[in-house]
Order: sequence, then C-alpha cells, then structure tokens
Amino acid sequence: MNYLEALSRRYSVKKFNREIIPQETLHNILESGKLSASSLGLQPYKILVVETDEMKQKLIPAFYNPSQISTCSHLVVIVSKKNIDESYIHGYFNHISEVRDVSLETLDPFRNSINQHITQKTSEEIFNWAEKQSYIVLANMMYTAAIENIDTCPMEGFRQDIIEEILEINPETEKVTVTLALGYRSEEDHFQHMKKVRKPNEKLFKFI
Repeated sequence: MNYLEALSRRYSVKKFNREIIPQETLHNILESGKLSASSLGLQPYKILVVETDEMKQKLIPAFYNPSQISTCSHLVVIVSKKNIDESYIHGYFNHISEVRDVSLETLDPFRNSINQHITQKTSEEIFNWAEKQSYIVLANMMYTAAIENIDTCPMEGFRQDIIEEILEINPETEKVTVTLALGYRSEEDHFQHMKKVRKPNEKLFKFI
C-alpha cells in the first residue's frame, strides 16, 4: 500500500475491535511524533500514552463520544505547554550540547534568538504557538499510523477538567490540546464503508 492509498483508506474510526497494536508498530508511530517539525526545535509539548484498560476506563467519562476510548488499543494525549520559562530553555540547550557534542558557548547566538522570540510573546500567544506545534505531531502520527495499517481517531471532544485530574496535569502550566485513539477498526463500524468526501481540486487548490 503506498502513502496515498493509506491516506485514502484512513478515516476517523468510531469503534475499534480492541486488538492490541504490536509494540514495534506503536514505537514507530510515537517516533514519528518525536521526529515532527517543531518551531525553534523546542517541542513545547509532551505525549502521554494510555495503554492500560484500567486507565482507559477511568478516562471514559471525560469524552463526549466514549466508544473509541473503550475499544482502542492505545490513547495518545498531547499536552501543550502554556509557557516557556528559562528552566525549559536551559534544559533544551544542555540537551543540544550533549547530543551534538558542542559547548554551550557556541550556542549563545541561537539561545539569544530564542530568548528574544519568547520574551516578545504574551502567555496566550505562546500557548497558541505551542498548540500549533502539537497538531503537527498529531498529523505525523496519523500519517505514520495509516502507513502502518493502524486506524486512528483524533478527538477534541472531551472534558478538560476530568482529564487533567485523572492524568495529573497541572492546568497552570499545561493543557491537553488533542487526543488520538489508535487501534484496528471494528467490523461493526459502518463508517468504514462510506466514500471519503473531500473538496474537488478546483475548489481546494489555486496555482498562482
């Protein structure tokens, strides 16, 4: 299956068959999120992976359409940072220094550029920026899942307060942006037989 066939086959699954995704396949999907493009390389988010039935059952009341949560193999929760502080930036540059085996001093121009960029933004602007980065992660994982023949359903319809409490997310510093259910479609999900509806090319694309 090539990538266009995989994307054509993909749809937002309403009910999974409860089969568990192999660990290697799950690893590939998560790695694609890790390798996503990220503005300034800061990755202003974290990715929680819910895999136990116990935790999925606890989260069911948080979702307005819980059928995906109760039947999926794994639930990915992407949490965006509400602010980027000096400690976070310091950790980022220490990591660059270690990975690339360069001194922190040589990274000063880049660090100054990031500091200038961050300090010019309000907390609301930083959070909006972080959420945009999170959706790039979401798209990468959905694409990889399609290539791996794994079904998905991205979901925003949830109670923020319930998820925060169950997953111990600090609402002062971070917020759940979006979730992604992973698994295999159920034969009972009739949506898989519907034709995919998208804008025709002449209405979607404009060549200038």
